[in-house]
Amino acid sequence: MTITQIWPLVVIRGDVNRVTISKHSNIQDGSGSVLHFTHKSAANPDDYPLVIGEDVTVGHKAMLHGRTIGNRVLVGRGAILLDGVVVEDDVIIGEGSQVLPGKRLESGFLYLGSPAKKARPLTSDEIDGLLYSANNYVS
Repeated sequence: MTITQIWPLVVIRGDVNRVTISKHSNIQDGSGSVLHFTHKSAANPDDYPLVIGEDVTVGHKAMLHGRTIGNRVLVGRGAILLDGVVVEDDVIIGEGSQVLPGKRLESGFLYLGSPAKKARPLTSDEIDGLLYSANNYVS
């Protein structure tokens, strides 16, 4: 069975662009968890829908603003991803981290801080844990 979990008090805005949440992903609760997008404008002619990949865990009170989150990603509690961010597969974004507009987070790394910076490569146990985390929350 394919399950995606959206927990209480999550705000998903899709009024002028789309939000896509793929299978086995979970968006955790907390007032302030916001999924949003960036609309098309003169300053942003390509616009940024929000696309969340498979097996993604979005922690409590995280804010995701338009673009792409790959597969097997963990977004820590209270993290903020600003306009145009691209997160490749197999990434951990630490609690409270802020990813600046237009940044690309490379696969296989832990990112920490405000602004978020590449901290170190993920271990094989951490990469395995990304799938475990997603499955734990949607089973």
